[in-house]
Amino acid sequence: MKKRNVIKRALAGVLTAALLAIPAMAAEETSQPQLPDAWAVSALADSYAMGLVDDSYTTYIQSPVTMEQLDSMSKIVADKLALLELPQRTADAVGLVVDGTRGGVMNALYQQAAAYQLPGVEEGAAAFLSGLGVVQGDQTGDLALERTCTYQEAMVMADRLILAVYDANDAGSKGLLWKAVNGDNTLYLLGTIHLDRNNVYPLHKSLRDAIDASQTVSFELDFNDQAGLAEFQALQTYNDGTTLADHISPELYARVQAQSEALGMGPNGLDAYKPWALANSFSTMSMADDTTSTNAMAIDLYVNARAANAGKTIDAVETYAFQGGIFDGLSAEYQEIYLDSSLSLLEMAQGGKVDPELEQAAQEQEKMLAGMFDAWKSRDPEAFAKVYDKASIINSDDELNSKLFTERDPGMIQAAASYLETEGENTFFLAVGAGHMMDPGGIVSGLRELGYTVELVK
Repeated sequence: MKKRNVIKRALAGVLTAALLAIPAMAAEETSQPQLPDAWAVSALADSYAMGLVDDSYTTYIQSPVTMEQLDSMSKIVADKLALLELPQRTADAVGLVVDGTRGGVMNALYQQAAAYQLPGVEEGAAAFLSGLGVVQGDQTGDLALERTCTYQEAMVMADRLILAVYDANDAGSKGLLWKAVNGDNTLYLLGTIHLDRNNVYPLHKSLRDAIDASQTVSFELDFNDQAGLAEFQALQTYNDGTTLADHISPELYARVQAQSEALGMGPNGLDAYKPWALANSFSTMSMADDTTSTNAMAIDLYVNARAANAGKTIDAVETYAFQGGIFDGLSAEYQEIYLDSSLSLLEMAQGGKVDPELEQAAQEQEKMLAGMFDAWKSRDPEAFAKVYDKASIINSDDELNSKLFTERDPGMIQAAASYLETEGENTFFLAVGAGHMMDPGGIVSGLRELGYTVELVK
């Protein structure tokens, strides 16, 4: 079995499976965690996705914003607005004081927007930001410009500014989003990519609105199911007294040890994990690009965070035991080749030895990923299908492929149909890997064959 073929096929698998490590949306508990106010919770998902907060936000979110933090936020705003390639203007920064007050933070963020020809930008920081809804005064209209600004307030301002400018310019990643209807029931179908790269955030307003309009949001797996996560963790590790070294070649084990040390886990930090679990994780790491934030918030996790923070009902169409079993059932030979291939790609991405065959595979992977994200961001399923050849994946002799699609797509179609048959008037949102939406055997065509109306959201 050629390593290059496994790399290409494994890519399809990783994009439809749970990741080894799911980033948390909160820091580890401390004696007195700083929790966001209720009015700021709705901004957390976008703020996290765009890097305005990190996993340790409960240690600082209610504290006064520092100048270093404000500089970091301002850079994120500047970078996101620059991607829009809007007509530029000469920004007038004369007299604008940037400090830790609410007014100073508003000035810092306004400066990033003032570089572009935006409606109302010439009116100054307070008028411009108020007009966009970025800042809101109290009942008397007082913006409390002289009051010390908390990190939470600065984060929400930055988040609102980015989204307001993107929305005004009909910008943002649209996603592969369909709408299925049956009587009074609506089901939004989002084909996701389980990665954060290619400047995927922020998402387009139409996609954010679909999540917000839904009462139940469903995924392949329930990311909030702690018992399921524990079960999945158990599947990923050895419990028979053996370690990774007992299941792979000494040469490959030595490379895993080196990677473990590079990750700051010591030479034996990954010994408990099975080859398939490490291969999934290494594959994901190798597919990052220079726009992947330190939070690395995969699209599914963003949707989950937005929905959970809004109090939506969270559901799942599969279980951790089922998905874990797909990989755990792979032959020992396949798992070792999968690990070797994934680690080789990661090593090369980190500047390691370049193998001609692997270099070609890496180039093909990068081209495929870039094409997938371009199609995803523009909501173009036809372009996505040209890049992601599901038929060739299914028809290959790879032992993983039938488990990833042939054995899973029918169940997902049935789950989608059950939402549409729910009694009463309901709005559902189902987010699963984009490959499951594509033909042959995809959810979209499967629902149409069952007689439901399914249209691409315009």
